[in-house]
Amino acid sequence: MKVSKKGLTLSDVLVTVMVAVVFAIIYNLCWLPYEMLQPIGLHIEQLMYGIWFMAAIVAYLIVPKMGVALLSEFAAGAGETIVMGKFDIPTFVFAFLQGLACEIVFMIFKYQSRTAMVCILAGVAAALISLPIDYFYGYMGEVAAWNLILYIVFRIISGIVVAGLLSYLIVKALEKTGVTRLFSPVSKEDYDAL
Repeated sequence: MKVSKKGLTLSDVLVTVMVAVVFAIIYNLCWLPYEMLQPIGLHIEQLMYGIWFMAAIVAYLIVPKMGVALLSEFAAGAGETIVMGKFDIPTFVFAFLQGLACEIVFMIFKYQSRTAMVCILAGVAAALISLPIDYFYGYMGEVAAWNLILYIVFRIISGIVVAGLLSYLIVKALEKTGVTRLFSPVSKEDYDAL
């Protein structure tokens, strides 16, 4: 897919928001298994944490334009608070910074690459930026050093596997079904074929 140099169109924004809405629901559904894994210890729940970075990556893969990752992740976070039924400032902070981290990775590649490696880098960037936020909100300040290392390593693994690779594979599967072609800009060849 050739990336358009033009800004976001109305259809780009609608697709981005649609992806965000889907992930807002997914994000809410993931809280229960995440919370159920916490009592097991050893931060096993961190292995699924990358799910909360997926909106940015999936949206970018479908609409590879500037601002899509940030918009999608922030909208998904906002939608998550709506589905939860409560206004939650930390969710907005996480969503904004995670979307921004992904956006920076895509910007480095000039919005021209949709490879698995770029998705993995975006997942790792989102994982890394989420760690100081966790510390600020007190989620990991009291953890022993060995346990903190496990927490960080599992979060990064999740950024790689869940956010990066899983997002890439989902969009590749959607491309095989032809769904993503619905969102591609119409070319002169498409008009001529009519």
